[in-house]
Formats: sequence, C-alpha cells, structure tokens
Amino acid sequence: MNPENAIEINNLRCGYGGRDVLDIPRLEVPARSFVAVIGPNGSGKTTLARVISGVIPRRAGSIRINGREDSSLTRRARARALAVVNQNLEVGQITVEEYVLMGRIPHRPPVRFFETSAEVAIARENTRLTGIDAARHRPMNQLSGGERQLAAIARALTQETGILLLDEPTAHLDIAHQVRILDLARRLNREKGITVLLIIHDLNLASSYCDHLVLLDHGAPRFTGSPAEVLTADHVESVYGARVSILPGPYPGRPLVIPLGDR
Repeated sequence: MNPENAIEINNLRCGYGGRDVLDIPRLEVPARSFVAVIGPNGSGKTTLARVISGVIPRRAGSIRINGREDSSLTRRARARALAVVNQNLEVGQITVEEYVLMGRIPHRPPVRFFETSAEVAIARENTRLTGIDAARHRPMNQLSGGERQLAAIARALTQETGILLLDEPTAHLDIAHQVRILDLARRLNREKGITVLLIIHDLNLASSYCDHLVLLDHGAPRFTGSPAEVLTADHVESVYGARVSILPGPYPGRPLVIPLGDR
C-alpha cells in the first residue's frame, strides 16, 4: 500500500449476476491528482464508480481509500472520505439548499436531524463556489441538467471529503455547462488539493482537463499514463475499433482525437 494514493485497487473482480465486468490487477489514483477513466460503452467505467463508492460488492480483491481497506469503513465513514456525483440524479421538490445540506449528514451525530448555523454556512459557501447560489431556494426538479450537476457538486463539497468521484457529470450537457463543470473540478483539484476521479466518454475533454488517463478495455486497464501517452492512434483504434487521427491540441501534451470515419 502506497500512502500517497487516495484510492488503491488490487486484484479486483466484480460484476452482475454470474458475470464479471471488471478484472483489475492494479489501479492507483494518487492523492491530489486529476484522473479520468475512459473507454468504450460496456468497458466497465460506471461499474468501477459503483464498486469504489460501495454501491455494488466485489467478488475478489481489495479497495483502499486513503490507506484504509474499504470493507472496514462504515457507510458514514466512507461518505466522510469519498463524495460521489452520479450522472442520473434522483431529485424531488426539495430546494437546492436543502439538497446541498444533505452533504452534512455523514458528519452529524445519529440522533441530530437538523442543521446548525455552521452547516448552513458551509452549504452556502459551496453553492457560491459552484455558482448555483442564486437558485438555492428553487426546487431541484425545476433546474436544468447543468444546474442539477452543479448542485450535486455543491452537495459533494459540503461533505468535506478529500476525494471527489464524478460519474459522467457532463453527459447530455451543452458545451458551456461541460466547460463550467470541468473548470470547477480542475479548480478544486489545483486550489484545494481535492483528488478528482472522473468517469467520462469524451476523449478530448479528458485530454484537455486531466493529468492522468486510464483507458479501460473489457473491464481492465489497457493503457494508463498522461494524455499524450494514452491517446495515440494505435491505442484508440485497438480499443474502440475506430479510425482516428491524433492532432496536437492547443495545450502541450494534450492531443486532440479526430474520428476519420469512412471518408
């Protein structure tokens, strides 16, 4: 176990029914890093997010979060270490502020069901940080998809964890909301030292924002490294089965992936 890793996975196998979806010999997410997990549909990206967050059990292997075996963590202890933002948010008519305040639940004594003024202050600071404070009195089910994602990130920040797991936070959003959410994630990583593990389909967004990529193929890491190391034409074509051209991006070491199709 490396104490510099926020998440460390060894010999992990998990899946659904009688079928393994993931078979990962080893995967490390260094503390204070910004890591993207990419891969084709069905490669196991969301399953990886679910097993790390404790939603589904594993059949074998180990997961360590901040050096602790995750099986030794209670649900509340895991929520104090790791905050998760899912792509599909279940929301009702509670207000944004009420939703964001739910992030304090893991820190409250079990017998206390109301928020303190200090907790309200934490929640309001995070709605301000995410730019959703003007909507804090609006019902969650009246927000746009991008606004809901920002509220979900505000709630995750209100948990005050050192690790943020984002499962497809930009799915179905326009480019302005995609940039806003990923700019925020990068700022949280660089300015607050939060470890960000991002599950994402878009190879160019992963290249532009993340410092380390993990390319999954049939449930296992096929290629890992910097964007320039992972996003080569041979690597992308071998995993996705699609012809691409790799061009220099506007930022050094962060290439652009251009699909070629049948032209």
